[in-house]
Amino acid sequence: MPQITKITSQKQKGRYNIFIDEQFAFGVTESVLIKFRLAKGLEIDSSLQRDIQKEDDNAKAYQLALNYLSHQLRTEKELTQYLRDHEITPEGIETSLTKLRELHYLDDQDYADSYVRTVINTSDKGPKVVRQKLIQKGVSANHIDQALTLYTDEEQVTVGLATAQKLAKKYRHSSFFEQQQKIKQGLMQKGFGGDNLSRIIDELALEEDSDSEADALAALGEKKWRRYRLLESRERRMKMQQALYRKGFNIDAINRFIDDQEVSDDTE
Repeated sequence: MPQITKITSQKQKGRYNIFIDEQFAFGVTESVLIKFRLAKGLEIDSSLQRDIQKEDDNAKAYQLALNYLSHQLRTEKELTQYLRDHEITPEGIETSLTKLRELHYLDDQDYADSYVRTVINTSDKGPKVVRQKLIQKGVSANHIDQALTLYTDEEQVTVGLATAQKLAKKYRHSSFFEQQQKIKQGLMQKGFGGDNLSRIIDELALEEDSDSEADALAALGEKKWRRYRLLESRERRMKMQQALYRKGFNIDAINRFIDDQEVSDDTE
């Protein structure tokens, strides 16, 4: 019967070459070497060799999974896909997942909780976007619901208010109406909604500033005037009214601006 005639260390730490009848047969991890008590002189039939190599495949899969998890937390879906991409067998994947669950190295609830805490401390995302992100990562609805209890109403308002203030600054040169709409749309896109969205808008407490509104109308109006200046007077007025009204400016203020521009053009 074939027997092991030599065992040598590989360059890769923790792996060994197994020689059967003076010919290289296969490589194994140290854990497999110990488990099967592989030693010089041990007789190995084809069935035992298959068992050894199967165990070694599982051991390599487990080590690959550990290396992947060492960089950051992962979900079961992410780890499964990673192992599939590295051509690990379904059995090797399931064996690795089982071990990692038992050691609490792989826990979707821990992942979801950590993700929500990170969002609260460092992000501008609301709960709806957080839910979608976790769904994409394969986290179950129950785990997501549990994790989102950490994202209290007060935390949502705090995060949302900071986001709303940035949006208000971004759209400060728009009409007051458009600025309000853009802020609300931006918050909804970030995942805020319901009563907390209303609270965020209320606490932002935007107030219309007549000077800022006039400056915004003048800035946009002058751009539109240059665009429509050569049109016939009636058509030009209609185009100007439509363009500026869509941006939320008051129709009386729009007409005053157009009147001033027409007078200015006539005096040139």
